[in-house]
Amino acid sequence: MLLIGVANLLSRIVNSVYCSKQVSRKNFALLAQTLNPIIIKLKNDSMSHQQNNSRRDFLTHSAILGLGMLVPKDMLAFGPKPNSKFGGVQMGVITYSFRSMPGSIDQLIDYCKTCGINAIELMGEPAEAFAGSPVPFGGPGRDNNGPKLSQQERMKMAREWRESASMDKFIELRKKLSKEGISVYAFKPNALNENNTDGEIEFAMNAAKALGATSVTVEIPAKATHSKRLGYFASKHKVYVGYHAHTQATDTAWDEALAQSPYNSLNLDCGHYIAAGGNNTKESLLALIEAKHDRITSMHLKDRKNKTNGGENMPWGEGDTPIKEILTLLKTKKYKIPVSIELEYNVPAGSDAVKEVAKCVAYAKNILS
Repeated sequence: MLLIGVANLLSRIVNSVYCSKQVSRKNFALLAQTLNPIIIKLKNDSMSHQQNNSRRDFLTHSAILGLGMLVPKDMLAFGPKPNSKFGGVQMGVITYSFRSMPGSIDQLIDYCKTCGINAIELMGEPAEAFAGSPVPFGGPGRDNNGPKLSQQERMKMAREWRESASMDKFIELRKKLSKEGISVYAFKPNALNENNTDGEIEFAMNAAKALGATSVTVEIPAKATHSKRLGYFASKHKVYVGYHAHTQATDTAWDEALAQSPYNSLNLDCGHYIAAGGNNTKESLLALIEAKHDRITSMHLKDRKNKTNGGENMPWGEGDTPIKEILTLLKTKKYKIPVSIELEYNVPAGSDAVKEVAKCVAYAKNILS
């Protein structure tokens, strides 16, 4: 009953203000933007209970939908756009960070606006779902009631769709995000692996361009023949391939791929680098960034303890990743490297991924502003 009461109260407030004509369009938009995070939370809480057909849940969901209808879209659009560029450093988020929550494109937009984020590394699944992929898009709050497919069946279905997919919906998605003040700097589809066809790789490159991304990202291949293959398609399409490493990262892990193509690059995960331990230290990480800054197309930033301390993912400021030093280096040297917040520590009880990402944004802003 609490959700019903809150939803109805907010509905009355918004409706009264809107109908009174006593405030300007701009001030109403600011009010709507302030209430938007609360609306999003209520919507998500309601969605998680949609499987329960009780009268109470029906009324809750109806009240929340009514609230959404009372906030005109043009009013929300009239307010300020999100901005996560601080001190010349573009902070963003990889949408994987919101994997514990419902993840449609509209929901991801809401999350980014709530966190104040204006640039993203976009995972493949939500983008492909928006573009009409027939592959069931599973996960929390998503369509888990579709056909139960084996991994091989999913791969075959995805391959057949990708190899003939139009880019029109990806262009539409770019425009949709841009209207909300959000850009895509990197695209991470599951279409760039050794077992993917040339047609799927071409799809990934074309989709990245349609989205406005300068790079696609993928795990660094075990075989040099595959990074050479990806480098060929990257050069053909003028789209960078950013190679991501986990704890196999060393200062020389990317050298062979970088030598194969000018469009092979680093998607440098600073947290994993530190967690690897050994010769990987704070000092060597900063030196690596300086040495290869012109070949780093994006970064992942998380706070991990080093190998000696257990390698655990921690809330920002509690691990061994030199976050302050990294961001200060980017700011001081004016390196144009977008930084993806990647939420991998356990979300505390009573919080959610959006709240935790917002904390990371605030942490970065405090360093860079």
